[in-house]
Amino acid sequence: MPSSHHQNTECVPRLSASQSRRAFLCQSGGGLGGIALASMLAQETARASSTTGGVLSAPHHPARAKRVVQLFMAGAASHLDLWDFKPALIKHHGEPSDFGEHVEAFQNGLGPWKKPVWDFKAYGASGKMISEPVAPLGEVIDDMAFIHNLVGKTGVHSQATYLQATGFDRPGFPGMGCWVSYGLGSMNDNLPTFVSLPDHRGFGSNGAKNWASAFLPAMHQGTIIRPGTPNPIVDLNPPKSARFITPASENAAHSVLARLNAAHAADRDGDTRLEARIKSYELAARMQLAAPEALDISKEPAYIKRLYGLAPEGKKWPSEINAAEEADYFGRKCLAARRLLERGVRFVQIWSGNDNSFPRRNWDSHEDVERDHGPLANGMAIGTAALINDLKERGMLEDTIILWTTEFGRMPSTQGTTGRDHNPYVFTNWLAGGGIKGGVTHGESDEWGYKPLDRRNPTEVYDIHATILHLLGIDHERLTFRKDSIDRRLTDVHGHVIEELLA
Repeated sequence: MPSSHHQNTECVPRLSASQSRRAFLCQSGGGLGGIALASMLAQETARASSTTGGVLSAPHHPARAKRVVQLFMAGAASHLDLWDFKPALIKHHGEPSDFGEHVEAFQNGLGPWKKPVWDFKAYGASGKMISEPVAPLGEVIDDMAFIHNLVGKTGVHSQATYLQATGFDRPGFPGMGCWVSYGLGSMNDNLPTFVSLPDHRGFGSNGAKNWASAFLPAMHQGTIIRPGTPNPIVDLNPPKSARFITPASENAAHSVLARLNAAHAADRDGDTRLEARIKSYELAARMQLAAPEALDISKEPAYIKRLYGLAPEGKKWPSEINAAEEADYFGRKCLAARRLLERGVRFVQIWSGNDNSFPRRNWDSHEDVERDHGPLANGMAIGTAALINDLKERGMLEDTIILWTTEFGRMPSTQGTTGRDHNPYVFTNWLAGGGIKGGVTHGESDEWGYKPLDRRNPTEVYDIHATILHLLGIDHERLTFRKDSIDRRLTDVHGHVIEELLA
């Protein structure tokens, strides 16, 4: 991608072939602006040798996609009430549940069979049945491919979230976006490669560890952005109260930091943390101009804002959670994601539902599925349908993969009278765009939605990750990083590309 930057050669010394970036920073130390310009010079050299900044100089095979959006429903969304229609639960609603085996329940959710909270209806040429709150996705249902036989390893939120986000059910492993950044590098100069948009109520289980780089070079970690807030990127600019910070003092401080960093790094070639910090300063300088423009939705046409479910400016919400409010929150993240994708961000992670107060306002619906899932699901569906339609209209859906996931599903039996317990034994994911065959279903759950129909051949998260990497042009077995004498990879020692889902 050719550079569009005009360099001010009067304020930047020439960079000879024998000088490293660290040495250059040590000698120049011209504040964030000087650091950014130094980075641009280095990037031009990298482009001249046809590198992308990723570990792969070229894809393993022709790629179908180059971007990913991961939609993560924190708390465990119910497959039975949204996507996986089970007539048997309607027929036997209220009868004592009989699983035919001992069931290890997370809490006490082994009450009678519980029918879906909402009615299901068929949509599209595929005739896919989905429920009332997610009906806005009916218009794009033929772009979506469902996986109904996905299995987890645990009913514990933190471990299950790790598994879906990183491919491992314990801490210390990089997020999927980190692996994509590591393998393919950046598609832009001025914004991060991997961005995470958390729920406005807070982080899900594990917090920032879900998008941390772990043992990969630190430059590949996700960057947190909060669209629609007064300060969407924390600490990008000095606070208004810091009047003591002047251009001269900032330049002087960065001059000292640059010299200290260079001296520190000279003795620590194998430590990527300082390299990442230098890169973060470079990126921060460029983001001060690029990020506000990328996140400014004020100039988006009114019809686009309506499409995404955005509320009129100044709208005040009631204290009770409602679908319009959730559509506004989730839609803003989806619209910001589209703008970031347009500008070369490669991996965007959008989180939904992280309020752990009581009563809960997340997807962990132990007490009341209708109360909790209803607004969240409808808001998610409005924003997601808008994102799919918008990307399609711009010709971007064909090379952008969308993955909808959650840590596990919910039980087909009742917890209390209106809730559902955790179900790690089977749940649903879906994919769209980027080489995915729309209008199909891979794998089924049993008649109750309790376990896979074919228990010998379930789908695992490794298979989904392998398929996404495949569509990005990456052989999941060959994208590795040596750690503790082991060639680590996103899919551990597992994973198969799901050929049935490929267009």
